[in-house]
Amino acid sequence: MLNLFSLNQEKKDNAGGRPGKKNASAAQLRITKDVNELELPRTCKVDFPDKDDLLNFKLKINPDEGFYRNGQFTFSFKIGDQYPHEPPKVKCEQKIYHPNIDLEGNVCLNILREDWKPVLTINSVVYGLQYLFLEPNPDDPLNKEAAIELQANKRLFESNVQKTMKGGSLNGVYFDRVVRN
Repeated sequence: MLNLFSLNQEKKDNAGGRPGKKNASAAQLRITKDVNELELPRTCKVDFPDKDDLLNFKLKINPDEGFYRNGQFTFSFKIGDQYPHEPPKVKCEQKIYHPNIDLEGNVCLNILREDWKPVLTINSVVYGLQYLFLEPNPDDPLNKEAAIELQANKRLFESNVQKTMKGGSLNGVYFDRVVRN
């Protein structure tokens, strides 16, 4: 569990409305709680480039099984002012060949869209993203070409995933190298 700083200390620091101190927003309070309660699987790691900004961070996923094993994928999280009433904005930073991630890094995950509820947490999103690497969903694709290939020919799909993870080209598109050394 991550414990970056105490929510109680934050509340004490902001008590009394001291001049020059800005009160934490509802989104900041909630993300602090979510981060403090985060229980990451061993294949995931969170990085906060700015320790004072919990609203923007990165998640690294290193699948150890499935089509994407031995890859390293980085997702950027941007938490908006309406969080937890609106889901975080999540993008994959590498160009990868995946039915549920398009070439611009947009992610097709139901809890990041229509199925988001304020009771869901960052932990829910982390596990959802990890699951996309274990079980890509060709029935709800952003990359239709990859989805059709996964449904029609799993062996060819796996071969193309492995090729593109090494930084190869496929159908005129160059993919980022994501294989861990």
